[in-house]
Amino acid sequence: MRAKAVLRLKLPSERYLGIIYEALIPEIKPTTTRSKATIKKDGKMLVLRVEGRDTVALRATLNTYLRWIDSVAEVLEVLESVS
Repeated sequence: MRAKAVLRLKLPSERYLGIIYEALIPEIKPTTTRSKATIKKDGKMLVLRVEGRDTVALRATLNTYLRWIDSVAEVLEVLESVS
């Protein structure tokens, strides 16, 4: 079974989008045999497409990318509050 998901995340600004996109680019290149992911920018949206061999691989990959996105967003919020 192949499992697929597309997430469209609206970010607060194009600056946030650019920073998060650039942070994720190195993680896209190494693919596993169980899943693959792609990202692109669409206006203020980050579009994450994930395909997995099965739902377990899909869920694991989605969770990983969502944690990375959340981590970068939290760092950006802290940096904005300091400056």
